[in-house]
Amino acid sequence: MTQKKFSLKFGKKEISFDIPEKALPYELIGWNRPACEDLPEAYRFALDHPIDAPPLREILKPSDKVVIIVPDITRVWQRSNLTLPILMDYLNQAGLEDSQISIINGVGAHRQNSKEEFAELCSEEVCKRVRIVNHNAYDTANMVELGTTSRGTQVAVNRLVAEADRVILTGGVIYHYMAGFGGGRKGILPGVSSLKTIQQNHLRCLTDEVGGGTNPSTATGITSGNPMHEDMMEAAAFVNPDFLVNVVPNMDGDITGIFTGNWVSAWQQACQMAERIFGVPIEAQADIVIASAGGYPKDINLYQSQKTIDNAVYAMRPGGVAIILAQCPHISDPPEFFDWFRYPDIPSLETAARDNFLISGWLAIRQMEYKNQGTIILLTEKDNMELARKAHVEPVSTISAALKLAYQKCGTPTPQITVMPQGANTFPIAGE
Repeated sequence: MTQKKFSLKFGKKEISFDIPEKALPYELIGWNRPACEDLPEAYRFALDHPIDAPPLREILKPSDKVVIIVPDITRVWQRSNLTLPILMDYLNQAGLEDSQISIINGVGAHRQNSKEEFAELCSEEVCKRVRIVNHNAYDTANMVELGTTSRGTQVAVNRLVAEADRVILTGGVIYHYMAGFGGGRKGILPGVSSLKTIQQNHLRCLTDEVGGGTNPSTATGITSGNPMHEDMMEAAAFVNPDFLVNVVPNMDGDITGIFTGNWVSAWQQACQMAERIFGVPIEAQADIVIASAGGYPKDINLYQSQKTIDNAVYAMRPGGVAIILAQCPHISDPPEFFDWFRYPDIPSLETAARDNFLISGWLAIRQMEYKNQGTIILLTEKDNMELARKAHVEPVSTISAALKLAYQKCGTPTPQITVMPQGANTFPIAGE
């Protein structure tokens, strides 16, 4: 029997295994594009040739205090360490001193990032040149109220952002399993918003009535009719960022697209490219899906690896099996994620989540919903077994154990197997 060999990313390592070729209907790898040949040149060109906006240098005044919003450590794939030095030099050439520029790490309600992580995110060079601060969603004294959205979300953002002369929104765009797509307005909400604002917005990810579980309209690739996304757009409009720079990665994790200019239309064009790269039509779901998160930092913890679980479930038939390769070196982060699993079932968990909504509560509900859709096997480190079981996945520490268990659970001796090397990014589109 002819075998096909795979080597999938697992943290900063790789895990290899073989699959019979006749059992492999799909290897979901997306539609790759070349990386930018000369990233500095391409980046500077994009800053001077934006979408629906003047060149960045024409927006700036010599006296401006500029705030750049960057993503947190879980988005290090956006390569801000490569692009921020280029942006800084561009701002200098436009007449601004480093002392006029601040960078805020838009962690949303995630944990604060360390100085070492600042260097990984922004580059050591930039860390030495400008002030970099963590956003703290819990610091109510440092928030500025801006207004209320039509859905009733009270919008408050970090004072540094609210009082800046110019706000530059940076980040990257891939699919997102709640907001449809990442990037753009997510830099504002949840990025630099208050905890109350984040909670009120993210509550849109549940159905209107208790017992309905997660809202099917807040899902991967959906923006039109997605109440979370639409509320985010209204919230970001209160800030009305002056300029957006969003990148799109290729399947190798290199920057292939740079979209600049208007924070709405430039972001929308970035979403279109991300959809072309990472959206993969499938005609049938598989008995077994093997999905890698794509390595570090996408599998830094189970909380982040859930994006991969979500995508894998779309490729899995009801009652099937998904094997998720996620090293999870910081599996316990954030600790509140695992606190939600003290509730015995979805109705009690959902009731508690509505009373004090955090994205970790929504994720816990989704995790329990996945369990009802099939078997989720987590290939992870041995030290992670206890916490993984608490999150309703079946943990194993070797690929051979994962495959053996999957064959036992899938319900057929000759399963069809789909492999997803970039599971956090690649989205299976069934029935097209």
